[in-house]
Amino acid sequence: MSVNGKVAIITGAAQGIGAAIARRLAAEGARVALVDKDEDKVKQAAQEMSGLQGKVSPYAADVVNKAAVNKIVEGVVAQHGQIDILVNNAGIIRDNLIANIAEEDWDIVLDVNLKGAFLFCQAVFPVMKARKSGKIVNIASRAWLGNVGQANYAASKGGLISLTRTLALEFARFQINVNAVAPGLIDTAMTQKMPAEARERLLKMQPTGKMGTVDDIAAAVRFLASDEATFITGQVLHVDGGKSCGLLSL
Repeated sequence: MSVNGKVAIITGAAQGIGAAIARRLAAEGARVALVDKDEDKVKQAAQEMSGLQGKVSPYAADVVNKAAVNKIVEGVVAQHGQIDILVNNAGIIRDNLIANIAEEDWDIVLDVNLKGAFLFCQAVFPVMKARKSGKIVNIASRAWLGNVGQANYAASKGGLISLTRTLALEFARFQINVNAVAPGLIDTAMTQKMPAEARERLLKMQPTGKMGTVDDIAAAVRFLASDEATFITGQVLHVDGGKSCGLLSL
């Protein structure tokens, strides 16, 4: 399942799941473009990965800025001559009950989580089409099935899965695979900041009784980005310890 020599773009790559995916691909020899809005963090992440087998380059940009997205894609092509893998991982949350969600919190979550993926898919398509080859992996969430207090987030991730399935059909004739990975409860900086009571409540509902790791997600992405997944497209791979099957009663 090697990705050696492949060229990958990963958004939201300065930390957490995005950084883990970048490390996994770079460790196997991929040339990876790290994209993140936080310039300092993405440069630091690239430096920390500099000893890996592959080449890592940082790009600071807002994924909802079409001109910035196009510039990154043009820059990667100019540097490497191709783009083989796109991982749309950039995402944010602004949780609240529907009655209390501010309009700006609805807009920004849909923009970053859904529009950002759309812009990058649109930008890399001509490059992949010309080569008749490519792998796109969108990082969704188990929350697309619905989650109290996450109407905006769940809608964005549900939209991302619909985008995945539609692009899989549109891109199939060009041998471009489009799939989604839907993480469940993952041990990240965000979940570590949760109140202990809330974290314990979620763990009790978790079939496995434990959180997943960022490396669990990176492994799934690595598979879908590899040549072994060439006949898999339009699918959603839940990496959630069984949570998508149902929740344990408290």
